[in-house]
Amino acid sequence: MRSFEELGLPKCALDAVSRLGYETPTPVQQMSIPLALEGKDVIAAASTGTGKTAAFLLPTLGKMPKRAKGRTAPRTLVVTPTRELAEQIAYNSSRIARSCGLYSTVVYGGKPYSPQIRELRRGTDILIATPGRLNDLIERGVADLSEVEVLVLDEADRMLDMGFLPAVKSIVSHVPEKRQTLLFSATIDESIQKNLSDLLTDPEIVQIAQKGETAKIVDQSILPVSNSQKAELLKCLLDEKGHDKVIIFARTRHRAEDLAKELKRAGFKAVCIHSDKTQGQRKRALQSFRSGEAGVIVATDVLARGIDIPEVDYVVNYDLPDMAEDYIHRIGRTGRAGNAGFAVSFVAQKQLDRLQAIEALIGRSLPVMRIDSFDVDLSQLDKPSRREKAKEREGMSKKSAKSAARAKRYRSKKKQEKREYDYTGYGDLRKGAKKSKDVRPEDKASTPDRKGGRPKRTGKPKQQHQKQHRKGGSDNRPGRSQRKKR
Repeated sequence: MRSFEELGLPKCALDAVSRLGYETPTPVQQMSIPLALEGKDVIAAASTGTGKTAAFLLPTLGKMPKRAKGRTAPRTLVVTPTRELAEQIAYNSSRIARSCGLYSTVVYGGKPYSPQIRELRRGTDILIATPGRLNDLIERGVADLSEVEVLVLDEADRMLDMGFLPAVKSIVSHVPEKRQTLLFSATIDESIQKNLSDLLTDPEIVQIAQKGETAKIVDQSILPVSNSQKAELLKCLLDEKGHDKVIIFARTRHRAEDLAKELKRAGFKAVCIHSDKTQGQRKRALQSFRSGEAGVIVATDVLARGIDIPEVDYVVNYDLPDMAEDYIHRIGRTGRAGNAGFAVSFVAQKQLDRLQAIEALIGRSLPVMRIDSFDVDLSQLDKPSRREKAKEREGMSKKSAKSAARAKRYRSKKKQEKREYDYTGYGDLRKGAKKSKDVRPEDKASTPDRKGGRPKRTGKPKQQHQKQHRKGGSDNRPGRSQRKKR
């Protein structure tokens, strides 16, 4: 295996390697760093936890010459999809930049604009940003990308999944055409090639992970269980397998929040992270988990990609993900950097289609885990019979028919109400005109005509309505002329 010295890194980058505690380069670093040092565009695909961040930071910052202090525009731009990833890249970038005498700045949403604007105006060499906040700063005239020499698109597949393609293309339009572009992704699929390949010039392909490949060191298994028994099974699993460093993935924000509360009530030190949390809350939850203060973190897929949490014992898929590809990113949170780990997925009968999609993606069947303190329900792995499916469809049909009938009755009622209030005009009604259906044929001549104008009034004179200010009523009050005579 080659060493970092053999990859051709400058001395300042090698000093950063020692500071970061890296010993030998990972496969993606071995293949990407020499290409990046040569100034070539690179598309690199590798599984999570393989050192992709250092693969683009070490060569980029290592070869960047120092500049005089002052208000300088960034020369390297790293665009990444989430705030957590931006913070993580910024942490590693600051340590490498310090060794090379450079400055690093990070900007992302969920934080006030003023401190980030001040940082940019002071000048920086490398800028790490999320797409939304960077576009905002560009529109404000604060972020100057005219001197960018290296553009890094990190977790490119995730950015496409999150709908950031227009934002990314808007950012690229402000970057010089003559530049080096490095694209890093968990997978290289058709979407990447279709939407982002035109941003690179004759790129070199570094393919470490094929689609569907998972960390080989991660032992994967399933636990069949009904939805109503999942919480009880999870407590038994944590008691039996340990709860010092466990990530639990839930499908929705509310489910994650409720599960974390239930685990706390059961005596487990659990924290929760999802997209509804503020940036400060998410940061404190991650820090609490990293430091060991909390042994369990319950998360949605916001934590599934790119977040480097070392020495995670195992991952629990409390709910199977909607997309089979997300399963790979979830279990990649354990078994990182050569450490052992395992992943277990809870499977209910209604989720068998998702399980089949996952097994098709990874190319093998997942075995059932043995657990002593809980009797797993193997019947959950049996497909529903045709009779059960027919009953379910019949139930859905009846429910749909009831909903349609209820909606029809509501529309009929509203239509009837509209007919009842079919008066000749709002202004006419205010003036005391009768509804059109209540007007007798002989009175039609005195009814206002909306099209031909209002005819001369032939009915009774307009009644005078006066407020009764004193006892006796308005009829007892003298008129204006009588008051003057008095």
